[in-house]
Amino acid sequence: EQITHYSYGYAAQLCVLNEKGDIEKMIAAHDGGKIMNPMLFEGQVQGGVHMGLGYALTENLPMKDGFLLNDKMRALKILRAHETPEIVVKMIEVKDPVGPYGAKGIGEIGLVPTASAVANAFYNYDGIKRTKLPLEPIARKSR
Repeated sequence: EQITHYSYGYAAQLCVLNEKGDIEKMIAAHDGGKIMNPMLFEGQVQGGVHMGLGYALTENLPMKDGFLLNDKMRALKILRAHETPEIVVKMIEVKDPVGPYGAKGIGEIGLVPTASAVANAFYNYDGIKRTKLPLEPIARKSR
């Protein structure tokens, strides 16, 4: 039997808001099988979460007829490092029986669940369901 892609990890993320509704931290639990290089694994997941937060909160890529409408990188509103909340990476090791040395591909999985985690946290905070990126800001509660 030929298997073309068989070794992949799983991920779950949680977005933690403070009492004002600001993102306090992101918790990213990722299964990488046998993790060969923990520092590289953590950096890969942190980078993916950072990218996902940009998609979720600030980035916009306006296009018309397949062309960008602006030519300035800063106009894309890519999230800067100092704007990024704490990212806690939980490394899960469930060895893959067919992957090389029990490892699984980690790739860009850090990016995938981020916007959904943020949208759900915002929904739990203010009851507004968001379905388009970047997400609308939360409705501030007076407490």
